[in-house]
Amino acid sequence: MSARTPETDVEKLTADEAAREHARLGEEIAGHDRRYYQDDAPTVSDAEYDALRRRYEAIEAAYPELRGIDSLSDKVGAAPAAKFAKVRHRVPMLSLGNAFADDDVEEFVARIRRFLGLPTDADVTFTAEPKIDGLSCSLRYENGVFVQAATRGDGFEGEDVTANVRTISEIPSRLTGEDVPAVFEVRGEVYMGHADFAAINERQSAAGRPLFANPRNAAAGSLRQLDPAITASRPLRFFAYAWGEVGEGGLPADTQFGVIKAFARWGLPTNPLTVLCHSAAELLAHYRRIGDGRAGLGYDIDGVVYKVDSLALQGRLGFVSRSPRWAIAHKFPAQRAITQLERIEIQVGRTGALTPVAKLTPITVGGVVVSNASLHNEDYIKGIGGSGEPIRGTFEDQPVDIREGDWVTIQRAGDVIPQVVDVVLERRPPEARPYSFPTVCPACGSHAVREDGEVVRRCTGGLICPAQAVERIRHFVSRDAFDIEGLGEKQVQAFHDWGLVKQPADIFTLEARDSDPSSLTRLKNRDGWGEISAKNLFAAIEERRHVPVNRFLYALGIRHVGETNAKRLMRHFLTLEALRETARAAVMPGEVHPKGNEAWAELTGIEGIGAVVAEAVVDFFQEPNNEAVLDALVREVTPEPMEAVAAATAVAGKTVVFTGALEKMTRDEAKAMAERLGAKVAGSVSKKTDYVVAGADAGSKLAKARELGVAVLSEDEWLILAGAG
Repeated sequence: MSARTPETDVEKLTADEAAREHARLGEEIAGHDRRYYQDDAPTVSDAEYDALRRRYEAIEAAYPELRGIDSLSDKVGAAPAAKFAKVRHRVPMLSLGNAFADDDVEEFVARIRRFLGLPTDADVTFTAEPKIDGLSCSLRYENGVFVQAATRGDGFEGEDVTANVRTISEIPSRLTGEDVPAVFEVRGEVYMGHADFAAINERQSAAGRPLFANPRNAAAGSLRQLDPAITASRPLRFFAYAWGEVGEGGLPADTQFGVIKAFARWGLPTNPLTVLCHSAAELLAHYRRIGDGRAGLGYDIDGVVYKVDSLALQGRLGFVSRSPRWAIAHKFPAQRAITQLERIEIQVGRTGALTPVAKLTPITVGGVVVSNASLHNEDYIKGIGGSGEPIRGTFEDQPVDIREGDWVTIQRAGDVIPQVVDVVLERRPPEARPYSFPTVCPACGSHAVREDGEVVRRCTGGLICPAQAVERIRHFVSRDAFDIEGLGEKQVQAFHDWGLVKQPADIFTLEARDSDPSSLTRLKNRDGWGEISAKNLFAAIEERRHVPVNRFLYALGIRHVGETNAKRLMRHFLTLEALRETARAAVMPGEVHPKGNEAWAELTGIEGIGAVVAEAVVDFFQEPNNEAVLDALVREVTPEPMEAVAAATAVAGKTVVFTGALEKMTRDEAKAMAERLGAKVAGSVSKKTDYVVAGADAGSKLAKARELGVAVLSEDEWLILAGAG
């Protein structure tokens, strides 16, 4: 009999020959899958790979007995990776500010005009596009070829989902067009359509698996599968609407709308409902058209996004905190439902705040099952108000209290925590009694007190309160802080209960303390853990021994110091030690209030940092217990300088104060430009000020600058120095 070759017709193969070739092809295809989906380094062309796949499937068709449970005909991609790698976004993926009412939209347009110093009749064009309810994703193309995909993550660092995104048929592997930049990051939304969602839930039900709550959850869960084959089996879609890093060649247009048009030319899916508008009235009209046709779109949206169309104006407007000034998301009205409030539970937060939570009879609101809702605070329950408008009964115009057993209206808007917004008084049970808010902490029994002027009642237990200790550590390891993979809420609680982690520094000494080979209480021997999971956790902890100093500061959980204020403080002080020294010096011996001292003036002079934040920072660093905890932590962790906010410029790192009336730009625009160039903008003049930019009618700040010998620049001199003159 003549020798068989790979080209031999399948029907001419014997059963033994078919089995051997089937096994060989299976190994070869699996190897190619690993190199393509996991290593991102394919060794054959798509045509060669497809030929191998076709022959493999043809053999199975001719010899069905070879198609077992491990058949590659039922799989796409490689075996699952151990975990997702991290991807640092070269250009941050920031979030959008929200608008909920027509007035918010009108104010957004007016605010842009004010910021740019434009007259009310000057034309400003906007794009308006549906806000897709999915999962944000960034796609990196090099020389037109798709090379990497990442989730949004915390906006600065996401997860590498390249292998999974390759399975989404709507996303092109290559962009086509002569004007595609050498490097281009496409930003957009991965989502699942209504029909596809219904079909996947039918399959889940038939297989006896849990159903997905809504299309967004299904899309997010599908994209973050460790096995690309699972992602490939789920019908994901994509809309492109923004961009990140842009390399040589630059953008293909000078407007938002023009770039989106280029996306479509290049082969990317874009939303056909994106339009141009020239006023707040036009934006609102489009919003209503989209809202009226929302049910027939075939996919979920939760609002409309408005963006200034001119990229030049976008550059002038810049960003505030984590959001662009030139864009806003106009959300659709909240969705509501009525259910019964079974009981009120008190949760103790990381700052000791006692927060009431309504435990509800589960009900579906906007496609999501809701069993908990926010009650805000003590006054809100009493019907006094305390957070937004007071509760008002459905048939009463007077504030009413909230009681256990009440039938209540629940409101949910987007990803906002559901809230109790109404009490259905005619259904109130006769046995329902006014709720008595606790005056002791349910976690440690310490007194819970309200300070003058505050609506929040707080535990006085401090460091002895287990609820605060756990919450502080949960905050410390959270995504926007140290972001330690594998150390979530359940793990933190368990480590605290086991006595392994009582303060942040304990996290970084955990592996050393776990090294006794004879101990039966080693992490790998504990319930829910094993050798591999323990090893992965220790590796994740080791990766976080170096973190940006602003994230380090945010992780400490100082009251009023969120992500934005942490950045403001560290842009000014640069190092943690410099901040600590200033905070220590801000209160001199015998002083009750630190105001008037030079260190205090420096803290409060930072743009955006007022007396409330400054006092919280001073209180934290003056507290001996906090100092001890911090000293232990910095022995284990190195806070690194913040990533540069701009390329090296003549004003990067310099402290600038603007005073007087500027002629060529508004004061807000000048501050935004300075921050964009890496300068630190302060609100008052001190010895540490590098430049005072003085416009017309400059007053006391100019006099102070001359007194201290600080360099004074005119507006034109500042623009030349900044490279914009």
